[in-house]
Amino acid sequence: MSVTPLPAPRPPIRRKQRLALVTDAWHPQTNGVVNTLSRLVKHLETSGMEVLVVSPQGHRTVPFPSYPEVRVAWDPWKAIPRLRNFEPDAVHIATEGPIGLSVRAWMARRNLCFTTSFHTRFPEYLSARVPVPLDWGYAVERWFHGRAEHTLVGTETLIRELREKRVGRTLVHWPRGVDTDLFRPDRRDIGIYPFPGPVWLYVGRVAVEKSLEDFLSLSLPGTKVVVGDGPSRAALQSRFPETIWRGYRFGEDLAAHYASADCFVFPSRTETFGNVLLEAMASGLPVAAVPSPGPSDLIRDGGNGALGADLGASCLRALSCSRNEARATALGYSWRASHEVFRNHLVPMVGRHPLAFLKTPRAARAAG
Repeated sequence: MSVTPLPAPRPPIRRKQRLALVTDAWHPQTNGVVNTLSRLVKHLETSGMEVLVVSPQGHRTVPFPSYPEVRVAWDPWKAIPRLRNFEPDAVHIATEGPIGLSVRAWMARRNLCFTTSFHTRFPEYLSARVPVPLDWGYAVERWFHGRAEHTLVGTETLIRELREKRVGRTLVHWPRGVDTDLFRPDRRDIGIYPFPGPVWLYVGRVAVEKSLEDFLSLSLPGTKVVVGDGPSRAALQSRFPETIWRGYRFGEDLAAHYASADCFVFPSRTETFGNVLLEAMASGLPVAAVPSPGPSDLIRDGGNGALGADLGASCLRALSCSRNEARATALGYSWRASHEVFRNHLVPMVGRHPLAFLKTPRAARAAG
């Protein structure tokens, strides 16, 4: 008697691992946080992860006080149904805006695990606009990051500061990357700046927390150029009409603006990293800055730039610094390495184990 063999069992259907990235900073905003997160999402999706970006898009929004080009969600609680329907394996809350705060509170109430990142000095930025004590802002930061399994931070200097302020449980160094194919010295174009040299360049938001007035009021030879926009532009442009104001620039046009200048000036004293520093260095542009996280970690004084409390003196010293060394510094920061640090420090929504379950979904389910 013949026995009909049983059909071979079908292999289990495995779906992509799912990450919910919660951020109040997203397109159409133009800033370092949006650029960093946009690149991260593309990398994760290319490497096989399904990513839901929970952002103000699709929400009723209102202008952020004193910063009308940044719009925040008026109804952040509406992000929760989207999150639940997506059924993520991991959740990362990138910003402490209305949506980030709402999702953080919802997850904490359910004892669900998540990670956060520290992108912006929220307490300092808030105090610069309204009379709110710094201690209040850092109390919010301690609450926001206090339940996160990991808090990702851009520089070692900032990690030390946050530890002193008791912000976060486990702080992880998450260096950023730079596109060294786009930003490179051979983008230099002498026609970009038909002005007396040397050309002193600033790229970034034109806002009170960037201390741009410290740069524009310096007595320097040559020409100052500002690339970017923001709520302080109209007032500063009126006060400093001799400065060249170029507004937003993108892609190869932005790369040419970097490579064609003589010195990149970074006056901010509250920066958490400063992606523009790496873009400038990748373009072979020495940087002059005051000590703060970001510049303190990236600038070797007298080598790839100049760092000191006297910004004017730093600018003059930076002119003689090595464009080759600036480029070499940027070559050490790849986006791939940055993205893998992020991926390796995610955690399951339920459980306490690192996200090794991206490679072993079944083990992750058991761990959760």
